[in-house]
Amino acid sequence: MLTAQIMEHSEKTLSRLLPRLENRFKGHLEPEVWEDYSRRLSKNFPQLFGCLHHLYGHLYDFFFHVESILISTTELWISRNDELKALDALREMHPDWFQSNRMVGAMCYVDLYADNLTGLKERVGYLKELGITYLHLMPLFKVPEGDNDGGYAVSDYREVDPRLGTMQELSELAQLLRHHGISLCIDFVFNHTSEEHEWAQRALAGEKEFQDYYLMFPDRSQPDAFDRDMLDVFPDDHIGAFTYRNRIKKWVWTTFHNYQWDLNYQNPVVFNRMVEEMLFLANQGVEVIRLDAVAFLWKRLGTNCQNLPEAHIIIQAFSALARIAAPAIALKSEAIVHPDEVIKYISRDECSLSYNPQLMALIWNSLATRDIRILRMAMEKRFRIPNDCGWVNYIRCHDDIGWVITDEDIAAAGYEPASHRRFLSDFFVGKFEGSFSRGQPFQENPKTGDARVSGMTASLAGLEYALERDDQYEIDLAIRRILLIHGVIMTIGGIPLIYLGDEIAMLNDYEYNTFPIKTGDSRWLHRPRFDWVRSQSRDNTETAAGKVYQGMLRLTSLRKQNLAFDRAETEFIDTGNDHVFGYFRNHNEHSVLILANFSEHPQKILGQSLRRLGLRRSVVDMMAGQVITASAEITLEPYQFVVLARPR
Repeated sequence: MLTAQIMEHSEKTLSRLLPRLENRFKGHLEPEVWEDYSRRLSKNFPQLFGCLHHLYGHLYDFFFHVESILISTTELWISRNDELKALDALREMHPDWFQSNRMVGAMCYVDLYADNLTGLKERVGYLKELGITYLHLMPLFKVPEGDNDGGYAVSDYREVDPRLGTMQELSELAQLLRHHGISLCIDFVFNHTSEEHEWAQRALAGEKEFQDYYLMFPDRSQPDAFDRDMLDVFPDDHIGAFTYRNRIKKWVWTTFHNYQWDLNYQNPVVFNRMVEEMLFLANQGVEVIRLDAVAFLWKRLGTNCQNLPEAHIIIQAFSALARIAAPAIALKSEAIVHPDEVIKYISRDECSLSYNPQLMALIWNSLATRDIRILRMAMEKRFRIPNDCGWVNYIRCHDDIGWVITDEDIAAAGYEPASHRRFLSDFFVGKFEGSFSRGQPFQENPKTGDARVSGMTASLAGLEYALERDDQYEIDLAIRRILLIHGVIMTIGGIPLIYLGDEIAMLNDYEYNTFPIKTGDSRWLHRPRFDWVRSQSRDNTETAAGKVYQGMLRLTSLRKQNLAFDRAETEFIDTGNDHVFGYFRNHNEHSVLILANFSEHPQKILGQSLRRLGLRRSVVDMMAGQVITASAEITLEPYQFVVLARPR
């Protein structure tokens, strides 16, 4: 909330700065164009000013920095092309565009999917066939040779990795996708840069201005004090959050890998430079900007330096500037933290979109335990977010699967939290007796047994295990699991996100260990080259690839054709069976009930229970296209996913 005093300061500041901006820029524009921009600026300036005042109001040159930020923002808005400005106007009229049931997402690495940006242009037809309207391309900017954390160590935000193409080609791809109804999403790695970034190199050369872009300390006193309260993110890489650079005789803050230098957002110049990079990216035609590692943006001694209030304020300021200069874009938060903290990043004033890591973890938990109680309880508590925001739901992504499930939720289901997480890791790496899964551990702690898990969806869901045994029954169960969990993300509410390759049931890539740069990082197990030969059998339902692909087409078609999934609310129910997850999707007069059996055994739901929820004795399963009669009970087959029509 903005105080009356801050509002007054905001009004006075804008009344002084707006004429200066007009004098500088208005003469180059049509009057009505400038009026539209100044309207957005006036509307969003109070929030922006409040955020900047909180972060930098103590600085003697605070107002100079505010003006510098507005000049940068205005210059980038002016350079935005007419087609994108038209999209801005459209999105302002329809700010809920990303909540449409037409939104179906996919993600991939450019080189692994199509070699380069030119090759990706040639693969747009495949995306349209699958029904994709949102494409997330993994980091594609210039990075160091060798270690670069899969593209998350950026050396230049305005230069595409030459192996993939050029910034011009990226802009052309964004336009091509947009013309085909596909919104482009790109990662914005704004917590840190590569040590090879020009700023870092100039800092290493001894330039004080650029050393202030980062967090550097002359001895271990401050790093030791910070480290006492912080967790190691990548303990296999280095202990603590600091790396010594003997060239400048300083300790550099490196939360993640030692070649990724954390930016110093306590410096308003850094804030301004990164706003410029974000808006430059928006001007290339990117429509969704994924904010990487949002939890780590601000540091304070005596804390774990995660999820601090200032991290939210930085993002709110970025959001205000986006609404001023590029309102067509949506910001998406990547916060793989406690579920109660994830929700705090989601609002129209901050990030309109957010990954839903809790749902991802609990879907896998339900497959391992065949028990949906934790899933249902957690979704009832935390799935609801502001009506004008949306989840991005996924089965897996480029990263590992971590068990972001609260201790309270685990205990409420009767499990001991630490041992349950160890069970999940053991189950999905195939160590647990009776496991169908074939994953590998990531960042395993040999002392505690804690680990995250890597693996392709099909391998984690049992297809690799079944094929090893040439067991057709197990193959069918694995395919059912794959379609069941994708059915949940397609229908539960939000944007479903498919990792390309999962739709044709690709398996683990064990050859990653033959590449020195990838050895030891099991996440490359689930980052294979897209198998275009395998994709050719996607129409053949005698193959696993064909069965999964055709099932995915049914899911995307069902989602897009049923208004119950359009900007709808989600209502979770207790089905009376701890193996069956259930929820309503409701929009005006349209309503459906989804039931998902997470067990390999048939499960029954009492007909009386369904009729109490408003269903008739005979209902249509829209997934299978069959009429189901539920006089006494309804029986769900192993891993069956049904979508039942209900009159409102």
